[in-house]
Amino acid sequence: MVNARDRLAGGLMPASDIAPGPAPVEWAASARPVGYAEAVAAMDARVAAIAAGAAPELVWLVEHPPLYTSGTSAQAGDLLEARFPVFASGRGGQLTYHGPGQRVAYAMLDLKRRAPDVRRYVATLEEWIIRTLAPFDIKGERRQDRIGVWVRRPDKGDGFEDKIAAIGIRIRQWVSLHGIALNVAPDLAHFSGIVPCGVADKRFGVTSLADLGRAVTMVEVDRALRREFERLFGATAAARDAALPGAALIEPIRGTTDSST
Repeated sequence: MVNARDRLAGGLMPASDIAPGPAPVEWAASARPVGYAEAVAAMDARVAAIAAGAAPELVWLVEHPPLYTSGTSAQAGDLLEARFPVFASGRGGQLTYHGPGQRVAYAMLDLKRRAPDVRRYVATLEEWIIRTLAPFDIKGERRQDRIGVWVRRPDKGDGFEDKIAAIGIRIRQWVSLHGIALNVAPDLAHFSGIVPCGVADKRFGVTSLADLGRAVTMVEVDRALRREFERLFGATAAARDAALPGAALIEPIRGTTDSST
């Protein structure tokens, strides 16, 4: 079956007719784990500033301490064991896990200057992940009935596949909050306390680059993320916002197509 989101994933470049021209998206990575509440507070403040025209767009890369987040469609029965703190996130989707070894990318983008189309935005986030995985010889795929990026697992059985990246977003005044969570090398056992994203079918599990045998560092993943982001969303530049948690440790992760130099 053809996935309708395949046709929507061609990119979301900013409008070219903005004077004096679209500013690059700021890019930052916090080098210490960031608590969920402080991350959401920082996102809320930045999104308000973007909507007011007082700050540029931002992609912020973080890792969290072990925790679960609950989206607006979460079912109480999907929390099997509260092994870690549970946060109501306000994003779309259901329950998911965040923790060390998982790269969370919070994308705060002004969709008014790109395309005010939520379905296209989600499809482009999926495309971003799929393209990021390709250099590591992982074929990520989207599914018509399941948001996120999936990897086929014929080694587990016919029809088996695992989720390698989750997507959960919220839109406020056409500025996006939250974003993607890519499993690089987290402890996959931590997902067992929930029904991840509400998908209970035993054929569909969770995986990571490490689980698939790819010994990839977070820095390598960050470089791939930035490179592929620029191809889909446009130029980036090093962030200068000292209000972000972990600001003293923020460093730009430069890709091969760095637009900040």
